[in-house]
Amino acid sequence: MTTVLPERTADLLAPPHTAGADDGTRTAPAGHPGTCSCGDCTTGTGPADLMARLATVPGGRTAVVGGDRELTFAELRAEAAAFAAGLAARKLGRESLVALCLPRGADLAVAIVGALTAGAAYLPVDPALPEERRRYLVEDSGADLLVVPDGASPSRFSAAAPALTPAGLTAQQDGSQRDFAPEPVSAGTLAYVIYTSGSTGRPKGVEIGRGAASLLLRELEGVGAATGEGRRVGWNASPSFDASVQQWIRLSRGDTLVMIDEETRRDPSLLAAFVDAQALTDLDITPSHADPLLDLLSADGGPRPLTLLVGGEPIGPALWDRLAAAHGSGLLRALNVYGPTECTVDATAGWIEGPGPAHIGTVLPGLRALLLDERLVPVAPGEAGELYLAGPRVGRGYRGRPGLTAERFVADPAGGPGERMYRTGDRCRLLPNGRFGYLGRADGQVKLRGHRIELAEIEAALTRVDGVAEAAVILGADAGGTASLIAYHRGGDAGGLRAALGATLPSYMVPSAFVAVDRFATTPSGKLDRSALSTELPAETGADAGREAGAGLEGRAEELIARVWAQVLGRPSIGPDDNFFKLGGHSLLAIKLVSRVRAELALSLPVKAVYAHPRLRDLAAHIGELMAARDA
Repeated sequence: MTTVLPERTADLLAPPHTAGADDGTRTAPAGHPGTCSCGDCTTGTGPADLMARLATVPGGRTAVVGGDRELTFAELRAEAAAFAAGLAARKLGRESLVALCLPRGADLAVAIVGALTAGAAYLPVDPALPEERRRYLVEDSGADLLVVPDGASPSRFSAAAPALTPAGLTAQQDGSQRDFAPEPVSAGTLAYVIYTSGSTGRPKGVEIGRGAASLLLRELEGVGAATGEGRRVGWNASPSFDASVQQWIRLSRGDTLVMIDEETRRDPSLLAAFVDAQALTDLDITPSHADPLLDLLSADGGPRPLTLLVGGEPIGPALWDRLAAAHGSGLLRALNVYGPTECTVDATAGWIEGPGPAHIGTVLPGLRALLLDERLVPVAPGEAGELYLAGPRVGRGYRGRPGLTAERFVADPAGGPGERMYRTGDRCRLLPNGRFGYLGRADGQVKLRGHRIELAEIEAALTRVDGVAEAAVILGADAGGTASLIAYHRGGDAGGLRAALGATLPSYMVPSAFVAVDRFATTPSGKLDRSALSTELPAETGADAGREAGAGLEGRAEELIARVWAQVLGRPSIGPDDNFFKLGGHSLLAIKLVSRVRAELALSLPVKAVYAHPRLRDLAAHIGELMAARDA
């Protein structure tokens, strides 16, 4: 098959330009041409480091818009320099790891830039994760420092690393303004560690180098995904997911980073309004959340076309055609991006410009793609094979896991001594036009609402619960065709298992349904027979089994909401005390629910109302109040 040769990064990344005044003047360093453009600035063998590029951006531009704080690039650099000085005072620099347990906001942007300015690496720890999960990330990574929000008590966090707030980190400085002077680094210097779901039952940390992160930005520019000046980029992803890297690195080219709060992220109507109000030009989004957003974007809204980077899970045929039509109308430019965390966010990219079949585009220049069979022999064009990725954007490996690293990062037969390729576990085929068609996984990993999940990790968490003898988790679908996790278990009860998993796993990893079984079917070899497990979400479990439809409901509002719940959740009966989320509801079903309420009652119900009133009787009462206020 045709491959793309990797580009080689410099052993030492380009030194920073000397930033001029805030009018945008700049001086190229020795060895750089006088007309050096920061978009293409290299030493001849590799891209400029992200911090080197950031140093050249005119200081008066807006860098970060986050809640009630806005920072210019001059202010961002000044605060990052102070943050870096605080790290240096604690002797933290190259190969040090700083855990950042900060919500999306200006402080997080400053902390990331500050850590990288000091030459250190950062570990994002989303505050929304369960406490046990946050503690594990800090302890397993061996982080040297934990940064927590101002006003938070450091004692609430892991004792495995000293904890400070951003203010505490910079408190002992003399008050003089620090120059933004990024520490020189090599392409292999650690940039960040991001944890992904683990097939061994525990998450694993992926190490990515500075050169790989710099190449990613240059390649996004090369395919037209990051182009022009004055772009306003929405930060939509959780800090703990690698898609967030694709968003914050845009600061280095002078784009404005606009933080999207949680309430807005999970409500398509609020997100569409936010896109226009904030004049966003670029937005990274999963297919699951792009689908409802498309109905709410208008041609006369904010800057058009809006650039959508769509990734995290496969795009279905219907959504593909809708995106292609919107692309053709000038409403948006849609780019399908694919890539594992281990290869620096995006590995392939393809514009969604025409009708299917869907594809994941072509490999980006910082990587080479190989489709191999089980003997590591290349397959013929059009045949299915496992995708391997090689080149300078392949990560360093799994932090503290040499055995797992050796298993997944294997020797590159076409590379130099010590060079490796990453075994993705994804099955693809090469299409006649040179693009890759995605065929699914070759193992137990799944993608759900943009999240990468190892089913074995959920199964391990289940079997750690007292009373559970055996468990299996599969990806199924509810009555409406929405993908959902289903847990089959021998021992334990659904309520207890849901609570136990909710305390240890991110919410997206908690199954929508728990099905008790007396025993599991096995194959002739004695292994669990997953094919014998139903992929359909059970219609009746627990409290609603055997209950008459409408039992206990009072008034028109409760009856109407119960009917909508039954349609959305695929259940024959709903009671007044039922909890939407305990019946298998999740963010996408909450979106469907408010859409049905809007259609049935002509009432605009925000998604946050479902989270605030998860019990049917409470939600019905809230809707009744909204209707009374509307009709008054």
